[in-house]
Amino acid sequence: MATIQAHRGAPRPAPLPHLTDGPHRKRLGQVALTATFGGLLFGYDTGVINGALQPMTAALGLTPITEGIVTSSLLFGAAAGAIGGGRLSDVWGRRKTIILLALMFLVGTLSCVFSPNFEVMVLGRIILGLAVGGASTVVPVFLAELAPYEIRGSLAGRNELMIVIGQLAAFVLNAIIGNVWGEFGGVWRIMLAVAALPALALFFGMLRMPESPRWLISQGRSQEALAVLTSIRSPERAAAELADVRHLADEEKEIKWSGWSALRSKWLLRILLVGIGLGVAQQLTGINSIMYYGQSVLVEAGFSSSAALVANIAPGVIAVIGGLTALRLMQTMNRRRTLLTGFALTTVCHFLIGIASIALPIGNPARPFVILFLVVAFVGSVQTFLNIAVWVMLSEIFPLHIRGFAIGVSVFCLWIANAFLGLYFPILVAAVGITGSFFLFGVVGLLALVFIYTQVPETRGRTLEALEEDVTTGTIYLAHKTK
Repeated sequence: MATIQAHRGAPRPAPLPHLTDGPHRKRLGQVALTATFGGLLFGYDTGVINGALQPMTAALGLTPITEGIVTSSLLFGAAAGAIGGGRLSDVWGRRKTIILLALMFLVGTLSCVFSPNFEVMVLGRIILGLAVGGASTVVPVFLAELAPYEIRGSLAGRNELMIVIGQLAAFVLNAIIGNVWGEFGGVWRIMLAVAALPALALFFGMLRMPESPRWLISQGRSQEALAVLTSIRSPERAAAELADVRHLADEEKEIKWSGWSALRSKWLLRILLVGIGLGVAQQLTGINSIMYYGQSVLVEAGFSSSAALVANIAPGVIAVIGGLTALRLMQTMNRRRTLLTGFALTTVCHFLIGIASIALPIGNPARPFVILFLVVAFVGSVQTFLNIAVWVMLSEIFPLHIRGFAIGVSVFCLWIANAFLGLYFPILVAAVGITGSFFLFGVVGLLALVFIYTQVPETRGRTLEALEEDVTTGTIYLAHKTK
């Protein structure tokens, strides 16, 4: 296979000046906060079904099969939205794509809220899925391309924090709305309607936000890129970053590879496979099965339906605490060590949940509380060590000329794994119970540990441009092997 040679032209620009404080840091924070409303919508729209599904089933006359279709339709839509959003952002720009996604969030929400039947509900969920998948691809890239490399992990990781905040908001509002207006037949419509508010905030907020400077440079719009960088960096740092990115962009003009044709390089193909593996491994922890069907799992563990709705808030709370901790870890702990720790802890939790469900049979008063504790520990492990780390790595490991495409393909595979889990998890639990389900997740966790240890490179503490040169030449794998 062909390879891409780096260091062909002029020598690389001098090292970047140190990051400084000032008004530009405040502006960078404002841009990041606005963009992460996409993550908030991602979290709310995927988590709200957890509490809305039971009253929706009664109102729309859903069967177990159509329940699975309603839940998974968003996820299959997200798979298409991920790959489509990534490609669109490469051509149209990160900012414009996010604005379009905000409109799709609003249209999808209103379609679900006013849905008269199963068919319209599925259509609305698919539209929401396209928006969720697009946001899961484009927002992390947008943040990573705006962030200084020194704080890229914590800045890009804010999107995943907003996702879990959105899921927690869904759980809390579901519990409040469900217990206050539970007798109202359309209570699920109120739960779904809340998502319209952050969709409007994302749309109007992004109208005032800048485009990604790295995308502008890739389009030959250097002066616009400098203007953006100057608004979020010191003048000296902005000029130095512009020179660094232009240096690599000029080299890439000689390649003329993009999309699938770029995979003729064995190193680009390998990093894409790493990205796919990271996304799929994260989903096969089963974290989103808990987020979508947490109430059902807790009912099976022994809680009543109303108690499970309230108890389901606990995983949401620990997810936010874990996310806040993870932002700190992104600045202090290497990515590989974070991932290995996370998969080790989640695998232990999987086996302990399976063992507890055997040791404490149905009817044992301790059973629901022990399983709830272990589920909370599992969710905390995922959110602290895995979710933010995976999304940050996906946003930083791919070269600029295929970044949108490559993260789109990786997240497409992530969402396909997520969708099949969403579709078949109720069937799996019905067939083998909590015991068999979590033992299976534990076996997959052991395989994930082997994959992370042998295949995933380290990315912390380096600019996107330095990473790109090592990825396109394969040096990043040699560096891993010599450590």
